[in-house]
Amino acid sequence: MGLEATSPERRRAPLNVRSVAVGQPLLWLAEAWRDMRANPIASLSYGLLFAIFGDLITIFAWRQGHLFIAATSGFLLIAPLLCGGLYEISRRRQAGQSSTFLVSLAGGRRNARELIKLGVLLALVGLSWERISTLLFLLLAPHIPPDLLSLLAEMPKLPENRDLMIIWLLSGGSLALLVFAITVVSVPLLLDRRVDFIAAMRTSLRAVDANIRLMILWAAMVATLTVLGIGTLFFGLIVLMPLIGHASWHAYRDLVE
Repeated sequence: MGLEATSPERRRAPLNVRSVAVGQPLLWLAEAWRDMRANPIASLSYGLLFAIFGDLITIFAWRQGHLFIAATSGFLLIAPLLCGGLYEISRRRQAGQSSTFLVSLAGGRRNARELIKLGVLLALVGLSWERISTLLFLLLAPHIPPDLLSLLAEMPKLPENRDLMIIWLLSGGSLALLVFAITVVSVPLLLDRRVDFIAAMRTSLRAVDANIRLMILWAAMVATLTVLGIGTLFFGLIVLMPLIGHASWHAYRDLVE
């Protein structure tokens, strides 16, 4: 039961976390699949929205390859918050309730102010990364044609281009890991309990610290599934993003006391 049911005050201290077995992600994915089967229309609606948004990025940004890469990666940085409705579907299923797409949207009202604060933070991170990524390409590889196909063809050819990719991957990867660490538990926690967003992020960091090998594995699995989804022109996200979102709810339930 969430803290909102027992106290009118938002908790400002981080919650206790558990250490769990390294094999738990497979169980999270299995439970996620059951959530999808129980609520297929609501779950796949979120996946469809992810796919449509990704394809819109492709349509409008493919002639500016660096912008496409920056926008896509920035979009993925704020994806944990966009999965809030999927967390609500899983929460309701655990409570023995079915969900529709519209019903799942209502979950954010329980702790709306703190979710908005976290959303603003993630939006700033995403926008900052888009600017940093774009500047890296413009400063370090101004000679590469801007369209996406030319960019992908030219990048591997010259050593300086490979250096750019290494710098870009290290910068983006470090930022993605930080976002993962502060959101893997915090977003579902904010949807479930009356906790402020600072305490939620601190709880998330504590959960990662207590399960470092497990969380590295889970981050790699999430990244792999996401890349597979993007590699199918985003259509794979119709199924894979709901799967990741529901599994993330079960991760939170396992990791936080």
